[in-house]
Amino acid sequence: MSEPRASTLAAAERERRDIVTGEVMDEARLIRFVSGPGGLVAPDLARKLPGRGLWVAADRASVETAAKKGLFARAAKAKVQAPPDLANLVESLLKRRLLSGLGLARRSGDLTSGFEKVSAAITVGKVAWLIEASDGAADGRRKLWGKTRKQSPPTPIFGVFDAAELGLALGAENVIHTAFLAGRAADRWAQDALRLSGFCPLLPESWREEP
Repeated sequence: MSEPRASTLAAAERERRDIVTGEVMDEARLIRFVSGPGGLVAPDLARKLPGRGLWVAADRASVETAAKKGLFARAAKAKVQAPPDLANLVESLLKRRLLSGLGLARRSGDLTSGFEKVSAAITVGKVAWLIEASDGAADGRRKLWGKTRKQSPPTPIFGVFDAAELGLALGAENVIHTAFLAGRAADRWAQDALRLSGFCPLLPESWREEP
């Protein structure tokens, strides 16, 4: 019998079993938890903390179910306890991780900001994500959003952070329009953005009818 190819083994290593449903899925769709000090369950978003991983689908309902029904303890076969606000903690940590990722991307040249620069990047098809301040004016956002919808496939838009949060992450003032340029950094950032979508909307409710 031939040995499995390295690519096949690597793919298998990226698949884990959700302790809530028992479904085997890609790590990108899951949140890893570990038992921290005192047996308290803690999120491991970077998947680097020591200890046995306890994997849960990346959505609020799954994390809340695992916490309420004692599924972490069952999977760990140990006395571990999940804090009641675990899902909120995951959401907060994901947001912090996403902001940090934007700061790193700015320093590596993978972001561009400002209406004209973002518009030009969209036109030439270089934008992986359009990032708009949640409290920015609707007019400019509609124009850029309209341009993204002409791309194939349409460029996704992210509107979780306000201008102050974006400015702090990017070391600038009045950050309203930002584009995450296509590439590996954007692909990695997108994984966390999609995981966050299981815990909160990526667009404010007021944007639903735009453009």
